[in-house]
Amino acid sequence: MNAFDLRPTMTSAPRARLGVEALWPLCLAIVRHRRGMGPLPAAEATQPFTRHPANGFTLDEPAWDEEAVELFALLKPVLDRPPDGRTWVIGQLGQSLDGCIATRGGDSNFVNGPELLLHLHRLRALCDAVIVGAGTAAIDNPQLTTRRVAGEHPMRVLIDPSLRLAPTLRVLSDRQAPTLLVCDASRESEAAQRVGPEQVLGVPGLMKNDGGPPDLRALLPVLQARGLRVLFVEGGGITVSRFVAQGCIDRLHLSVAPVLIGSGRPGLSLPGTAAMRDCPRPPARVFRMGADVLWDLDLRPAP
Repeated sequence: MNAFDLRPTMTSAPRARLGVEALWPLCLAIVRHRRGMGPLPAAEATQPFTRHPANGFTLDEPAWDEEAVELFALLKPVLDRPPDGRTWVIGQLGQSLDGCIATRGGDSNFVNGPELLLHLHRLRALCDAVIVGAGTAAIDNPQLTTRRVAGEHPMRVLIDPSLRLAPTLRVLSDRQAPTLLVCDASRESEAAQRVGPEQVLGVPGLMKNDGGPPDLRALLPVLQARGLRVLFVEGGGITVSRFVAQGCIDRLHLSVAPVLIGSGRPGLSLPGTAAMRDCPRPPARVFRMGADVLWDLDLRPAP
């Protein structure tokens, strides 16, 4: 049995199947190992878990209950990220049946149910950094911590090229977790005067198109240089749409709630195509999250 073979030893007595409460610590152990912060758990009968060189981490499914198996299947693409290599990005949007993420006035509390909120905190704990745009940070004033689950807080990254965010926002002032305010390198000193140099990340070429959107392809290698390789783009709609449009997202978790908002703020906003045959149809999986439906979309370019 090798160091990564965590299948249980054979016993004659039947055992109760393991649940999410046993699975989550193992997920965190995988992340710590990926970050070089510790080994995987030693082989024990209570941890029926295997790492295959080609297929990444797998469960010995008969030992786990249905909820744990489904959660692991949803999280497996994140857990299988290698410890080095290029950045890997997962995004998420929670929207209504009619494609809105908030009302016209910006109220988004809460489009999706509590199961999705728990899922967001799990993704934060599994990723090196959580990214939001300036609009979401200003409206929601989020904490972007893992307070609903066990696990370390990620680096909090705010994309704010115009330096519109107030230094009093919780992510910039609460010191619960490290934070980086991202702007173009030409405005780095200005940003440092507002929020402190330790919280500023100036990116060369971020705003190379004067008046246009930030070039997110310039941001990713700068984050990678800081050891932030597994990234979670949490919102909002404009920021996630830009990551998708610029080919900077590997997977997208698109959650649909059984609610109709009407004339609200749209979710994904992408360049259109003239014919249906030209519309992308990414590989997809579907998961139930309480009353909501989560679409796990694989956005990597086809080989």
